[in-house]
Amino acid sequence: MSRKPADPSLDPRARQLLRTLIGRYIQSGEPVGSQTLARHAGLDVSAATIRNILSDLEDVGLLSAPHASAGRIPTAQGYRLFVDSLLQVRPLPEGDLARLRGELPTGSGTQALLGSASELLSAMTHFVGVVSVPQRGQFAFRRIDFVPLDGQRVLAILVFADNDVQNRMIHTRRAFEAGELERVANYLNTHFAGRPVAEIRSTLLNDLRSAQSEMETLLSHSIELAEQVLEPGEEDMVLAGQTRLMGVQELADLDRLRELFEAFARKREILQLLERTVQAPGVRIFIGEETGLAPLEGVSLVTAPYTAGGRVLGVLGVIGPTRMAYDRVIPVVQAAADALGAAIQAE
Repeated sequence: MSRKPADPSLDPRARQLLRTLIGRYIQSGEPVGSQTLARHAGLDVSAATIRNILSDLEDVGLLSAPHASAGRIPTAQGYRLFVDSLLQVRPLPEGDLARLRGELPTGSGTQALLGSASELLSAMTHFVGVVSVPQRGQFAFRRIDFVPLDGQRVLAILVFADNDVQNRMIHTRRAFEAGELERVANYLNTHFAGRPVAEIRSTLLNDLRSAQSEMETLLSHSIELAEQVLEPGEEDMVLAGQTRLMGVQELADLDRLRELFEAFARKREILQLLERTVQAPGVRIFIGEETGLAPLEGVSLVTAPYTAGGRVLGVLGVIGPTRMAYDRVIPVVQAAADALGAAIQAE
């Protein structure tokens, strides 16, 4: 059956009925009929008139009838119109804001903050919390130390300005003595501490072109070690609360759940989806097939970028059923992004 495109310029009665129907469906999970709408929509019209309007809304693809009964449920198009022009979002209550700030304390390091943020998003919405991990190239490093291991292996210990500590194993072209590694570490700490790691490799290469003799040897050793230890790691993400989706009525199909959990395990597609929202200010919402990912066709993703020092570091969000309380989830996601960015900046 062909569908007309959804018309955002619905008349006030149709908009009120659609708003009420989606609100009731989100609350109950049951198809909503004309008798229920007659009692709750606040319109002085007959049930027959309501049925005609519902039929029109179904014709334009905003509603569907899952069973032979007269009850209807929203489609992805219906949710989209609801979110874009019918939803009333209120600020997050002060108690929830205080919880976000209190459970995202400074001084614990960025990685710990990301884990706490994803857990909080899941706990506060009862869905899946997801946070993309910032690329380390955006952070300044505080100091670096090298520890010689057996053969041609060196352990690099990086301490970043946000208190994150990373240990990286690197393989060198030859064995380095402890004294050589100490000189390289001293050089890097003296000249580059406080600068983003993404700048360091290019600066070292420029310095090498103009260096002479002993300095040239030191720089070449520095480059050999820095090329590996300062290589940006693959972007990753932190997930929390995946098992909460197992109790969601709309996701009860085992095959659908398995596909969804496999997508969580792979991470790659979800990361690419989050990447699409990095430069978009404010909250973005993907409903069902809008994600472009088959495993996510039955869910919605609500995201917001988090920033520190005027730079976008990553994206966080919530993955849940399309039948979610958007008026609750949207302010939680926005407030969590603000709180996470503030906590990272204060590190």
